Order: sequence, then C-alpha cells, then structure tokens
Amino acid sequence: MELSEKAGVENNGFVQHEALEGKETDSSSQEVPKTCSVDVDPVAVEETVLKPYAGMPKEVLLQFSSQARYRVTREILFWLIIAGSIALVCATIAIIALSPKCLDWWQASPIYQIYPRSFKDSNMDGNGDLKGIQEKLDHITYLNIKTIWITSFFKSPLKDLGYGAEDFYDIDPIFGSMKDFENLVAAIHDKGLKVIMDLIPNHTSDKHQWFQLSRNRTGKYTDYYIWQDCMQAAGSVIPPNNWVSVFGNSSWQFDDVRKQCYFHQFGKEQPDLNFRSPAVQQEIHDIIKFWLGKGVDGLSFSAVKFLLEATHLRDEPLVNKSQNGESITAYSQLYHDYTTTQVGLHDIIRSFRHTMNEFSREPGRYRFMGSDDNEKDDIEATMMYYGTTFIQEADFPFNFNLINMKNLSGNSISEAVDSWMKNMPAGKWPNWAVGSPNAARVSTRIGKEYINVMNMLLLTLPGTPVTYYGEEIGMENIASENATLPEKSPMQWDGEVNAGFTEGNSSWLPVNSDYQSVNVEIQSTWSNSTLSLYRALTSLRNDELPMNRGWMCHIWNDSNVFVYVRELDGLDRVFMMVLNFGQESTIDLKAIVPNLPSEAVIRLSTYFSNAGKVANTRLITTEMGEGLVLEYKTAKPVHTMEAFQGKCFVAEKACYSKALNLLYVNC
Repeated sequence: MELSEKAGVENNGFVQHEALEGKETDSSSQEVPKTCSVDVDPVAVEETVLKPYAGMPKEVLLQFSSQARYRVTREILFWLIIAGSIALVCATIAIIALSPKCLDWWQASPIYQIYPRSFKDSNMDGNGDLKGIQEKLDHITYLNIKTIWITSFFKSPLKDLGYGAEDFYDIDPIFGSMKDFENLVAAIHDKGLKVIMDLIPNHTSDKHQWFQLSRNRTGKYTDYYIWQDCMQAAGSVIPPNNWVSVFGNSSWQFDDVRKQCYFHQFGKEQPDLNFRSPAVQQEIHDIIKFWLGKGVDGLSFSAVKFLLEATHLRDEPLVNKSQNGESITAYSQLYHDYTTTQVGLHDIIRSFRHTMNEFSREPGRYRFMGSDDNEKDDIEATMMYYGTTFIQEADFPFNFNLINMKNLSGNSISEAVDSWMKNMPAGKWPNWAVGSPNAARVSTRIGKEYINVMNMLLLTLPGTPVTYYGEEIGMENIASENATLPEKSPMQWDGEVNAGFTEGNSSWLPVNSDYQSVNVEIQSTWSNSTLSLYRALTSLRNDELPMNRGWMCHIWNDSNVFVYVRELDGLDRVFMMVLNFGQESTIDLKAIVPNLPSEAVIRLSTYFSNAGKVANTRLITTEMGEGLVLEYKTAKPVHTMEAFQGKCFVAEKACYSKALNLLYVNC
C-alpha cells in the first residue's frame, strides 16, 4: 500500500471555488510527492472495513445479518417472543378455567322488599305509589343494597291487598300508571340497581275478564277456572268435597251465573285458575314475557304449590281422625294431600324458567326467578323448587325458617339455619329473611331488644339476605283489627307529621306512634342506631370475601348463643359471629376451637362502644340480644378440622391466591 509523503495535507473540502480553480491551474507546477511502501496486516484492514457502523447501507447490513452471531441472536429472540405469547395465552386460559363463577347480581347484594302502598306517597292521597319509590331510591343505595323487590301492584279490587289481579297487564291506579312504572325501572337501572316484582299465577280476582267470560262459558275461557257441579239441599249448597281454603271454610263457592261451584284456595274473590289447561299456562307465559320486556330483572312466583289440584276430588284426610268431618272449617284441620304440590307442578315451574331464560341470553341481563311456597314443616318439598343438577327451576325458593320459628333461642336459630343448609342441594345458593308482608315484624314478634342481633345474623349468614322495608330501623307492628295489616304500616322517614310518608292529611294506615324516635332521618345521625349498624353490616358483607362466598362453620349453640365462623380457603383472616338470643352468657371459645388465638378483635358489635376492642377468646361474655363479629388470623381454618366435619357448608366455593390476588376453584 502506498501513502503520499508530504510536509502537510490540506483539506480542501470547504475551500471557495475560486481558490480551487487556481490550485488546479497551478497543479503542473506543484512538487510531485514522494512515495514509500508500508507493510499493513490485511486481516486488520478487513476487520476495520467490515466493522458495523451507524447509517451503513443495505448491502453492508446484509453482510452482517448473515453472520452466525447475529442470526442466532435474532432467532433466539424470535422464539422467546413466540414462547412468551404461548405462555401468556395458556396462563389466560388457565386463569379463566380455574376462576370461580362470578357471583350474579341476585347473589352479590341483599334484597330490599317493598310493600308499595306503604313505602312513600308522592301525590298526597295517603297511599304509597311507584313515584314514591322512585323518590326514595337514594335510601336503597345508602343501605349498600342493589336489588329491590316490589310486591304486587297489578290492577286489583284490593280486597285481598292486591294479591288477586284484575288485569295482569296493568298497574292499579292507586300506585300510578304504566308510564310511572317505566320511569321507575329506568331510574332503578340508572342507579345500577335491579328490580324484582311479584307474580301470583295461581288465581285472579273474580273481576278479571277471564273469569267473567268463563262464568258465561265463552269459548276457550270456559275451562280457565275449576268448575264443578254442586248439590243443593234445603236452600244451601253442598260442595263437591271437604276441601277448605287457606282462610277457612269451604274452598268452593257457588256462582249464580254459571250455576256451578268454582274452586278457590284463598278468598272467594280469588278463583283459582285451571293450570291443567294449556291455554291458561300460555297466558301466564305471555304475562312473564310482557313484564320482562318492560325491563324487570326478576320475578318472584308466589303461592306456586297451589297451582294444581287432584282431579279425583277425594276428601282430604283429617288431622284428627276422631273429629266429625262436617265440623271441619279451618285449614289446619286437614292434610292437604290433594290440593298442594301435585304431580306435574314442577313441570309447570320449569316451563316458567324456560321462558325467563329466553330473556337471559344478553350478557349482564340474567333474569332471576324466585319461588314463594312456604312449605314450613316440609323442608324436602321446599328444596325441590331449586330443581336438579341438570334441570333448573328457581334460583332459590324463599326461606322462611327464621320467620316460622315458634320460639327464640340459640338452639332454635341453630336448628333453623342447619335445616336449610343441610337439606339444600349441592351447588345451590341459600337465602334468608327475618320479615315479610305476611308476618309480624321482628321487633313485635320476638322483641325490639333482638332487632340488631337478628340483622347481624341475617347479614352474616352465607347466601342472599332479604330485608323487609323498615327492618333496617327496627319498625314495629301497629295495632289493627285486621290481622294482615299491622306489619304493613307506612315507612317512617322522619319525625314530621305522618313520619314523612305523605304530605297529605292522613295515610291509608296509621303511622306507628314511635315514629319520632324510630325513623330514617334521626337514626342516620346516630352512630349507635339500628340503621348505622345495618349499614356497617352491609359494608362488611360487600367488602370481605369470607362474608361473600366463604365457608360457614357451625361452632356452638345452646339456649342462649349461636356461634359460627365465615372463612375462605387461602385467606388467614376469619370472622366469628357470637350472637345472643337468650340471656347473658359467658363462653370459652378457645376450648371449643383449639387452634383459636387467645385474642380476637371485635370488628362489629351491637353495642357500638365495643367495636375495635380486643376480646379474650377464653372468656366471651354477651348480654341479651348482643351480637359480636370477631376477627382473627389463623393458619388452621375451622373447615379443615376433623372435629367440625359435617358442620361446615359452602356455596359457590372459591379459594384465594395471595400471590396472584385472585380467586380460583381447585383448592
């Protein structure tokens, strides 16, 4: 390689053109540089030339890309990306496969039951109405509740408080109009709430058009009701058999127009529909479709055990066989083998479910179905309304165990809870209620000193709690000669005239005299009120996984207390409820649960001053009507202990992964 040897080298890259031209003209006179030879290593030159640099042209880049060190690196990165993508997809599939089913809306929130005539009057006529409910939706959200259940508001003569519909497709004017209903549903949904309504398919009012057509033997309506010939003797009607209505006396009523007797399980103004007629069944399916089409999120089917009667019309057996059959007048005097829960009943209920499922296909719009049969002593018959593993009926039949108790004690509460949990089919969801439109209020039925502990029980048991309006503030019955009215008194909103229920001069039922101290407004300002405790309990239920879907283990019960825990696999935090339904009691919990820590924090108490204190688990003392929610940590949950096998229950089982902060099912 030759290099020019010169005294200096001038860079002419930026010299003006004129200077360059002069230099070119004089080039012939310049001294020719001497040359010399230098030995250079060819390999070094090659390495210098082939070293990559920024901005290299494509031809040079291709030379490097084909080299092994670059090609292998590129392929490693490519396959790492592929493997990472596959791993991400597999992890996503695994998480989905292992994740438990999310709780549906009817499982995740308590249900607030409203008797519309007594909730809020918006037009000063003394009767609660649909607009009144809409005005008070903020109260529902204030309670941390997301589901409202409105009892019957169909057009009705109201002789039976609205339970016998004159028109299944219309609103009774006392409650408002169909437009009012549509506005209410829209407002409910705007607040992220859901609405359930009552449907009583068993009977109609005798004012219903179907009955008027049937009594005149008009076309298909001839057999819409159950008609039988009656014998007449000495001016009196002899019914076809000894069947008695729920309200007493014969369940057969002679009709002067048709000259036959029609059957009624309830009042004579409520003739039973003939569900052995396909046309009648289709009418009910059309009614279901109509209201679901209006945006209703669920239906509660009431009195369903009465839908079918035996066709042979035999006399029902006497409870007291020595009693003269002609003296039977009370419903309790007969075994109702031929008028309730007949073969084919559950086929009809399953058909209702099928129709409702047609409206549940849209994501997030599952339509809830409840059944209200109240079989009382026949728990197995009640459980049949859940359906089977493969054939679904109701999401749950409403549970009246806590309402039907004949006496109050820790033992009776334990029996009521265990009866439901032990008989409930696997994989089904429980529910609980302590009040209803057809039962005396808690404060009246068992004593107002127990209202707080009953609410604590209701909101800490597994499943869906149902609260009847007013129970959140401890309302009591009013005095009334009508046995069905005392628990339906107007809602007590504030201490003003008529308790804020109406701005009119009077209400359809008198307001309870205790309204100035038992009302929403004043209790919302007291930290130790029934309302404040209720809100704290609903918040606890919503915020804590063990309360949502964890195990429930029965720890102890005696004549005074009922003790149980709520826990979740994977979580070391456990909640233990110690509820007193009797007299003052002291219990050594650590002796019952050996792995129990010696101390636990009182998370909530019916005596608010105790909240946050530390309790000695060897010496837990509760007074009459007191309830405690204890919180502690343990590595040995109760449901894994051999001593408590058979005493623990779980619905929608899930386990918690602390590392991934998610729930999974295989644990």
